[in-house]
Amino acid sequence: MKKTLLAVAALCVLSSGAALAQQAEGPWMVRARVVNLDSANKDSTPLGLTVNDKTIPEVDITYFFNKNIAAELILTVPQKHTLRAGGAAIGTLKHLPPTLTVQYHFDVAGFKPYVGAGLNYTRFSGVHLPAGVDIDRNSFGPALQAGVDIPLSKNLYLNFDVKKVYIKTDVSAGGAKLGTFKVDPVLVGVGLGWRF
Repeated sequence: MKKTLLAVAALCVLSSGAALAQQAEGPWMVRARVVNLDSANKDSTPLGLTVNDKTIPEVDITYFFNKNIAAELILTVPQKHTLRAGGAAIGTLKHLPPTLTVQYHFDVAGFKPYVGAGLNYTRFSGVHLPAGVDIDRNSFGPALQAGVDIPLSKNLYLNFDVKKVYIKTDVSAGGAKLGTFKVDPVLVGVGLGWRF
C-alpha cells in the first residue's frame, strides 16, 4: 500500500510538472527565418516568362490551440523580382504573399516536427512591364508545409521549414489574355522561434 501511495504521489508530481512546463511555454510562438525562394517558373504564354530566385526575410506568428494543433500566419515584406521573357529582362514587379496554414505538431524524442496546409494570397504591385503587357494583380492558391522545431533552451527553438506555395497570374497583351504564369515557389527556411 505504501509503495502504491508513493507511486501515485510521484505520478502526480511528474504530471503537474509536465503541465506547468507546458503552461510556461504559452500558446504563442514567433519565428524569424531566412528563406530561399526557388520559383518553378511554369509559363503557358508564348513569352517564356521567368522570375529570379532570391533569399528573403520571413516572420511568422503561430497560435497553439493545444499541444498538437496550431495556426500560423506567415509574413514578409513586398519582394521585388525581375521578370524575363526568353531570358531577356522585360520589367520588374513586387509580390506580397501572406499565407495562413493550419498545422499538426508531433513530439518525437524532444524534437517537434510539424506538417501544415493552408491558403496563400499574393498581391502583385509595382508592376513595370512593356506597354500593353499586364498581369492580374491578385492570386489565391493552396500552400503546403513541413518543418521541425528543435529546442535550444527554455522557450527558444531552432526552426527548419519547407513550403510549397501555389502562386499564379494571368498575363495579357493589348487586353487579350496570353496565358497563365505560375511562380509556384518552393521556400526553404531556417530561423529561430520563441514560444511564450
